[in-house]
Amino acid sequence: MRTETEIREEIEALRSLSTAQLKQKYLEVFGEESRSNHKQFLFRRIAWRIQANAWGGLSERARRRALEIANDADLRIRAPKNFLREPLDDGRTVETRLKPSLDPRLPLPGTPLIRRYQGKDIVVHVRPDGGFECNGRIYTSLSRAVTEATGTRWNGFAFFNLGHRPGVKHGERE
Repeated sequence: MRTETEIREEIEALRSLSTAQLKQKYLEVFGEESRSNHKQFLFRRIAWRIQANAWGGLSERARRRALEIANDADLRIRAPKNFLREPLDDGRTVETRLKPSLDPRLPLPGTPLIRRYQGKDIVVHVRPDGGFECNGRIYTSLSRAVTEATGTRWNGFAFFNLGHRPGVKHGERE
């Protein structure tokens, strides 16, 4: 019977092996070739097997239960060749429009955004439907509203200093 220290040393020695060497060790330990070339996966599986061989694996009851579950499961390693090539069943599909969520950098709907630009006030109102109102016209983007009001291309968030990236709300520090 091997000591715990010997088992740990054997497992630690696995860390220095190449993937090809781990595949060879897998063959020795499991008696079959591994289909995986993933070094971490091979390391973990071999380490588990070394420990299971030394200290015992699953109980007989747990082994039987696992086999029952495996027999009931429809196991598949790869998707079928015709996967997603068949036309979708119309009875299972639904078309819907998702309501766009307001950008977290924007203040609450109804809030006027005001900035003095070249001697005049640019006022844009945030609408509840996700649009923007400026000079009586409705725009789908803040940048478009600012560009129309100033005559110069602007990023609307930069123009009103509303945060530099999504997720940063007005007034928060980055």
